[in-house]
Amino acid sequence: MTVPPHPPSVRLANLDLNLLVSLRELLRERNVTRAAARIGISQPAASAALSRLRRHFDDELLSRHPGGYVLTPLAAQLVDQVEGVCSAAERLFGTGHGFDPSTARRGFTLLVADYTVAVLGPALSAAAARRAPGVELRLRLVRESFSADIGETIRLIDGLIAPPAARFERPELRSTALFDDRWVCVVDAANPVAAGPDPILDLDELAAMPWVVPFAPDRGMSAAAPMTRQLARLGVEPDIRVRVESYLSVPYMVVGTNRVALLQERLARQVADGLGLVVLPCPGDPGPIRERLWWHTDLDPDPAHQWLRELLVELSATL
Repeated sequence: MTVPPHPPSVRLANLDLNLLVSLRELLRERNVTRAAARIGISQPAASAALSRLRRHFDDELLSRHPGGYVLTPLAAQLVDQVEGVCSAAERLFGTGHGFDPSTARRGFTLLVADYTVAVLGPALSAAAARRAPGVELRLRLVRESFSADIGETIRLIDGLIAPPAARFERPELRSTALFDDRWVCVVDAANPVAAGPDPILDLDELAAMPWVVPFAPDRGMSAAAPMTRQLARLGVEPDIRVRVESYLSVPYMVVGTNRVALLQERLARQVADGLGLVVLPCPGDPGPIRERLWWHTDLDPDPAHQWLRELLVELSATL
């Protein structure tokens, strides 16, 4: 006689959900001793948890190398999943309780671009340290491509900071305005186009210059990349000489060359003087940048999340 499989609720009941916390810290720290300290358990207890997790997944998870432990391919796949599950569990069991940031111990996971970290990160970090010393901020850097189900992606975290896009127009998502910015051009100070007391680029010059572009695949430009949309609006087909995977990398690839790049003005002003770059107005109409916080409607009643939303709006107003 075939024994029917246990239903999901029975399988879940048979699991020790404390292993989720151990798994998260082991994957974060890649070190049993440090993971034990973060959880508040002994090193032998953390080693025992790792042994149980290895048996469960039939995988080493942490593989010993000369320089320490590294994640196995399976463990690397589990990183985002376990972060999402733990964040969701924290929100679930925190619902219905008041939130006192001065005494709370919980984490918030935000999906952000490195540009957002440069612009808003310092204020957010300082405010959290002052007002909520027990809160852990987890900033995950976002690429320009998202999973097919963006609603599910956002449901498993506390929020995404990004400009409006058609893929965010879903009934289960909410958003609020944070801060605005605009696109500018950056060139090296020695570039001839930067000469003169008040240099201005025109569209013909942009079309003739070599470019640094973030998030552009090797074969053509991604339709999801902001640069694609902005340059298309300007009618410029860029001669891309350097492709990078972050906004913060862009200005460093312009330094000492005749290249040009579009960059958010807030970021460009932060780095221009130190790198010897000149910030120029962007010709044409590249369109504004309107950064928003996006979150899942499941989080609407959560007082901790409400505090986070209000904090981000408050800090954005001071930029």
